[in-house]
Amino acid sequence: MRNGKLNRLVKISLLSVIGFLLMFIEVAVPIFPTFLKIDISDLPALIGAFALGPTAGVAIELLKNILHGIFKGSTAFVGEFANFAVGTALVFVAGYIYNKNKSKKTALIGLLTGSLVMAVVASLLNYFILLPLYEKVLNFPISAVVAMGHKLNSNITNLETFILWSIAPFNLIKGIILSALTMAVYKSVSPIIHEEGSRAREFAKNN
Repeated sequence: MRNGKLNRLVKISLLSVIGFLLMFIEVAVPIFPTFLKIDISDLPALIGAFALGPTAGVAIELLKNILHGIFKGSTAFVGEFANFAVGTALVFVAGYIYNKNKSKKTALIGLLTGSLVMAVVASLLNYFILLPLYEKVLNFPISAVVAMGHKLNSNITNLETFILWSIAPFNLIKGIILSALTMAVYKSVSPIIHEEGSRAREFAKNN
């Protein structure tokens, strides 16, 4: 039992560190304001949620953002909170659905559902919490955010349209990219994660 818990903790820790490192690789998307950059740091959390359960995925999201806040934090943890909250919406929903009935079909359903939930959660959080926090804590006015969006899309004229035309589609695109990557790599990574767990259980039985 103790070996199993330790093994699980080690896997969560390793995936968290990988996620933390991936946070440094960001790609700007020309159709969105420059501060909206896509990264794939949620990929290790998705793999963890599929292999170890949704709570493990949430733990990976939390740990990677704590590490990022400590070693690179430049947003007074506002950015890390945003990354954790939005990433958790995707990871928990996808992991929960997949672990109910593990198959390629449920994996796809979980990922697509998680992507939709992530877009909704990101939209609501940015409207009610995150953008107001950026304005108060980091002196990043919402009016400036809207102006940046308007330069790229004339449909953006206020906070509501910024959420509709930037935040929601950005997170949908990010979710689709993460979903495709998860479907592509999970099958090859899963045996490695489960093999170590099987060895630990076998060791516990024989000792």
